[in-house]
Amino acid sequence: MRIVHIKQNGKAVLAARCGDELIDINKVSSDLGTNLVDILAGGKLASLADKLASAGADAVVSGSYTYLSPVEQPGKIICVGLNYADHAKESPYDRPDYPVLFLRVATSLVPHGEPLIAPKCSEQFDYEGEMVAIIGKGGRHIARDKALEHVAGYSVFNEGSVRDYQFKSPQWTSGKNFDGSGGFGPDFVTADELPPGGKGLKIVTRLNGETVQEANTDDMLFPVDEIIAVASEVMTLEAGDVLVLGTPAGVGAFRKPPLWMKDGDVCEVEVEKICCLSNPVKAEA
Repeated sequence: MRIVHIKQNGKAVLAARCGDELIDINKVSSDLGTNLVDILAGGKLASLADKLASAGADAVVSGSYTYLSPVEQPGKIICVGLNYADHAKESPYDRPDYPVLFLRVATSLVPHGEPLIAPKCSEQFDYEGEMVAIIGKGGRHIARDKALEHVAGYSVFNEGSVRDYQFKSPQWTSGKNFDGSGGFGPDFVTADELPPGGKGLKIVTRLNGETVQEANTDDMLFPVDEIIAVASEVMTLEAGDVLVLGTPAGVGAFRKPPLWMKDGDVCEVEVEKICCLSNPVKAEA
């Protein structure tokens, strides 16, 4: 099942993607909630699938719309640094033996089709194509062999990073949290449609149509189940929390010469069987 969050006529709508059509979930059932977190927290994904099978023509979304992020206000956005061996090798850091975790904030998120904002204080705006896991069932001290039971589904992320600010201090928070710097979406794809842990999926980033990153999710140093087990030792994971799972080699910062996103560019991130995220780049006013 594929779910998207859209905006139509000034109103947020949660919809299921069924072939070439979008089905308004609220017109299928009014008791499912108005956003993805409501559905996940209420354990309602299975009942939604059943109800979509009997959706009538009046539930089909018609007219123009724009996308919103699959999860509009995640409680937590947990990112994994240096999670592909080739990216760790190209970076100035040693290959980690423990997951490098850091947080992003919701104001950094940009939905599919909307512009990533290149900040006026820097010219070092970099792309990072990543797969995302979204938590469906929360918990603390989650055992690794049970971890994938807590994943509701997957999506796609472009973790725009402002490199000179990222490296101003040992902590990466500043460079990873500029407003409007991270693309997210458009689809939330339920875990049952993908290989366990999102393994074996091709991930590609294109800048202005040119492939700049290409890898496979099998190349992650720390897979999804291990990330969940490690993170849940530290904090309680909750429905709707977003895990951004790391980027492969090819980022602009470590190219010679460096390659930065700039006003007028278009950056796409595509993860096999999930979706393609596309965002133009716009200079900050």
